[in-house]
Amino acid sequence: MITSAQHDFIPDMIPTPASMAAPNQPDNNSLNGPDTRPAIDTVIDTAIKPDSAASAIASPVASPASPDKRPRKVKATAGFMLSHPAHFIAQGFGSGLSPIMPGTFGTLFGWFSFVILSTRWPQYFSPLNWLVIIAAGFIVGIWTCQRTGRNLGVADHGSMVWDEIIAFWLVLVVITPAPFWTQFWAFIVFRFFDMVKPPPIAYFDRHFKGGFGVMWDDILAAFYTLLVFALWRVY
Repeated sequence: MITSAQHDFIPDMIPTPASMAAPNQPDNNSLNGPDTRPAIDTVIDTAIKPDSAASAIASPVASPASPDKRPRKVKATAGFMLSHPAHFIAQGFGSGLSPIMPGTFGTLFGWFSFVILSTRWPQYFSPLNWLVIIAAGFIVGIWTCQRTGRNLGVADHGSMVWDEIIAFWLVLVVITPAPFWTQFWAFIVFRFFDMVKPPPIAYFDRHFKGGFGVMWDDILAAFYTLLVFALWRVY
């Protein structure tokens, strides 16, 4: 006979479907390993959009400011002129240091030096010798103006007047012998073309830089001056 206490104990000993399940049964996901779907999605997105992924990962770094490479401007002084032979020549032996209209003073120096040298030593400063001097002076001027402009920080600095001197020597050697007033008007016409720079002088002045550009535009101004005098003599 089963007592009441035994009757209450029996149901607890009878296994139920829930209790028959294995204890601590692992989850299906744990059997397959950790969930790697987020990592796979990240790899796929990176492969599809590498730029966006790289920009998201890499932190922006501000690039350092590039140093100012513009040439430092130097004041044209007597000390600067005497510091190098190229400066001395390019600045017209001091005539280019005039505080006002240095190009005009450089041209005046070219005029006076031509007259003095041709009058004092005509055997050495004949027209043919002048042409040789002018050709050599043009070549030397390319170097002196290139170096002086670089050292001054301005490619065509106003104090560099060797180009006016050489160009006006060319004008004078072609028109002389000539009276004073003819030379005077040659001076005026040359300065006009050198300052106004009609085409193609303005084109060469804009596109030809360095020593050659400094010298060449004044040679063109000399050609314009000689053209005016040639037409004046014809008509």
